[in-house]
Amino acid sequence: MATFPEDRRNTLNSSLIRATLSHLIRPIRVPAGLILIAAIAVMAGPVLPPSLSGLTVVGPYVVLFVGAAISIWFNRGRAFIASASLLLAYAGLDYALGINVGNFAPRAVFSALAILVPFNILVALAYPEHGVSHHRNYRWLMLVSAEVLCVGWIASAGNSSLSGTSWRDMMEHWLITSPPTPLAGRVMFLVAFIVAVWRARPRHTLTPPRPLDVGIAAMLVALFIGCEGMSTPISTSGPFGSYILAAGGILLIALLQESYRLAYHDELTGLPGRRALDERLQGLGPVCSFAMVDVDHFKQFNDTHGHNTGDQVLKLVAARLAEISGGGTAYRYGGEEFAVVFPDCRVEEALPHLEDMRGQIEHYKMALRSEDRPRDPRKGSKLRASISPDKTLSVTVSIGVAGRDDVATTPASVLRAADEALYRAKEAGRNRVCR
Repeated sequence: MATFPEDRRNTLNSSLIRATLSHLIRPIRVPAGLILIAAIAVMAGPVLPPSLSGLTVVGPYVVLFVGAAISIWFNRGRAFIASASLLLAYAGLDYALGINVGNFAPRAVFSALAILVPFNILVALAYPEHGVSHHRNYRWLMLVSAEVLCVGWIASAGNSSLSGTSWRDMMEHWLITSPPTPLAGRVMFLVAFIVAVWRARPRHTLTPPRPLDVGIAAMLVALFIGCEGMSTPISTSGPFGSYILAAGGILLIALLQESYRLAYHDELTGLPGRRALDERLQGLGPVCSFAMVDVDHFKQFNDTHGHNTGDQVLKLVAARLAEISGGGTAYRYGGEEFAVVFPDCRVEEALPHLEDMRGQIEHYKMALRSEDRPRDPRKGSKLRASISPDKTLSVTVSIGVAGRDDVATTPASVLRAADEALYRAKEAGRNRVCR
C-alpha cells in the first residue's frame, strides 16, 4: 500500500479539520443570527415606535402558522409538532391573559407551555420521522387534545365550579412555580435539547447536519431564553414575544433549508446533486474544466458483496471527491458517476488535482462493514490497519476531463466532452485520467 509524505498527510488532515469545522459552523449561523436579532430587539424595545411594538404580539402567530402550514406541505412531522405545539401554547397564553383571574390563568398556561412544548418535541424526536400524514396521526391528535383540555381545566381554577380551587395550591409547588421557567420545564428543556443535538449530529465527517434537526435544537434554545426572560406580570409582548418570534423564524427557515437540501443534495453521499450541477453550469465563465468520475466495476461490487457494500463504495468516493483541491466542487451525477467542476481553471491546471485524488482512492484500504464494526469513522480507521487483506476492498475510479475550447464552447458541450474522455479512460484499462 502506497504512503504519502508526512507534509502531505498533515495537509490532508488540516483540510479535513477545516472542512469539518465549516460543516459544523455553517448550519448554526442563521439560528444564532436570529437569536441575536431577538436580543437586540429586546434591548431596543423601549425605543421602538408604537407601530412596530405589535410585531412581538402578532408576529409569532403569523410565523408559527406559516411554519405549521409549510410543515404539512413538505410532510415534516417533527417540524409540524414543534410549530403547532408552540402556536397552540402561545395562543393559549394570549387567551389566558384576557381572562387574567388574579394572574393565575396566565401563570398556569405559562408553566404548561414551558413543560409541554419541550415534552412534545422530545416525544417527536424519540420516534423516526414518519411525516405528517401517516396512519397513526390520531395519536398525536389525542395527545394534543388531552393537553389542551387539561391546561384549560387547570387555568380555569377559581373561575369555574367544575375545576374548583385546588389547582391554585398546586401551582405553588417548587417544581412548577413560575415565572420564570419552572424547574420541571428546565429539566424538560435540557433533556429535549440533548436529544435534539444528538439527532442533529453529522452522520458523516463531511456531511453537514440536517438543517431541520439543527433548527429544532436552536428553536428550543430561543424558547428557553424567552421563558427565562418572563417576569411578573406575565405578558406575550416584550422579551417573550421577541424570542417566540425568533423560535418560529428559526423553524421556518430550517424548513426552507431542508427543502433545498432534499432538492439539491444527494442523501446517500451528502454531495450536491444533479439539479445543483445543472444550475451551476449556467453561471460558469469562459474558462472552466469538467471531470466525469466513474467507479470501476461498480456492478461487480453490488453483485458480489451486496448493495450495502456498494453504498459504502459510493460514500468513500464521495468523501474523497469532497476534499479535492484546486477549487473543484464535486457533484453526484447519477448511479456510480460523479462530476467535478473547476471554475476558472484550465485542464492542465485541473489534471494534477484529479490525479492526486485518483491515487488517494486507489490506495485507500476499505474494510467490509460487519455487524460488529464500529459506526464511528475514527474507531473504524484505527481498525483498518489490523484487518487482514482478504477482508478489505480495493476501489478505483476512471476519470475523463475536458475544458472549454473552440469545439466545446458551452458548459453542456464541455460536460459531454468529459464524458467521452471518461469512455476513453475505461477503454484504456480503467483507473486512469484521460482528457
